[in-house]
Amino acid sequence: MATPLDPQAGRSAQDVTPGGVSRTPAQPVAGVFGVVFLVVGIAGFIPGLTTNFDQLSFAGHHSMAMLLGLFTVSVLHNIVHLLFGIAGLALARTPGSARGFLVGGGVIYLVLWIYGLVIDHDSAANFVPLNTADDWLHLGLAAAMIVLGLVTARATRVAGPSAPDSRR
Repeated sequence: MATPLDPQAGRSAQDVTPGGVSRTPAQPVAGVFGVVFLVVGIAGFIPGLTTNFDQLSFAGHHSMAMLLGLFTVSVLHNIVHLLFGIAGLALARTPGSARGFLVGGGVIYLVLWIYGLVIDHDSAANFVPLNTADDWLHLGLAAAMIVLGLVTARATRVAGPSAPDSRR
């Protein structure tokens, strides 16, 4: 069965938001990041996926719980991932907010990466908590989110009557 077309723009109804703005690649990308952050936030509360679960603290560098035995987590860390996931799903609804989530979230992760490099992992300033694996993951997330947010921004087009063909 064929997908119904938007009569004004010749686009499928799936590619147009209720406000008449075309869906962009930023929206599903932001949604995927949102889902991943939700899964990571939930996984941080599951014994087995989180080793040393009995040593999970609310915040601070004293938490010895490790997601997948690699990334230091705390209750606060998990809550931040859950909130980031909810934000990603909510902001994926429109092209502008999806781009904002990707670029803004990438900047936040870039700041977290720098913070993780600057602070001593055994100091009280390490309230998230972070370890070396977290630091490098944050750099990767920052780069991916910023690049994807900027690259997918170019695909935004407002649905409406097609421009007249200049070749006529």
